[in-house]
Amino acid sequence: MTGPKIMIVEDDPGIVELIAMYLEREGFEVIACDNGLTALELVLVHRPALIVLDILLPGLDGIEVCRQVRKNDPTPILFLSGKSDELDIILGLSIGGDDYMTKPFSPSQLVARIKAQLRRSALLDQHRSDAQVLRFPGLEIDLASHSVKVGGKPVQLSAKEFDLISIMAKTPNRVYRLEQLYELVWSLDSLGDPRTLIVHISNLRKKIEPNPAEPKYIITVRGFGYKFNGTYG
Repeated sequence: MTGPKIMIVEDDPGIVELIAMYLEREGFEVIACDNGLTALELVLVHRPALIVLDILLPGLDGIEVCRQVRKNDPTPILFLSGKSDELDIILGLSIGGDDYMTKPFSPSQLVARIKAQLRRSALLDQHRSDAQVLRFPGLEIDLASHSVKVGGKPVQLSAKEFDLISIMAKTPNRVYRLEQLYELVWSLDSLGDPRTLIVHISNLRKKIEPNPAEPKYIITVRGFGYKFNGTYG
């Protein structure tokens, strides 16, 4: 029986071959293409479980591919990037990317992070039906429908942004260490980069806070991590 479909969008044949070899060893089905326009077509046809997406692509770059996919599809996206593309990485995460790795990278670590993303998605789907609506002053989090309203108006969050707000809002005023929160959301420990969490927190604040420069919901506890302020009013 074939495993989950993983799409690789990368214009370097050597990298595609390497990633595909490691994924197929683990039982995954691999779909590959070398440009953004084809990737958008294949997403609709194959409905992959996860997309490994290079940022620098001919024609339509990875940032735009992610933006187009995110209009209708919550499929996890893991970006690949050269170390000099830090601004592109931040942009990619802000428009809906779930994780990233820089080149050169360890194929075994890439596979481990893909598995972690898939486990996280499966757990969210499994428990979604048991969820409830969390209500705070000016903020409503519907865990069943995976939706958020600020001031009564819907706000579009990425999958990881929603995971962050829902985990913290379930336990108001509990302080989470940065590494602890990262592991809960990404299901990783030493394999990932906690800076990804910081970027997602910043993006989340821009979407839900009345004034992101003076956050009222997601509070930084200096020298420790973050907490959700459930008494804001």
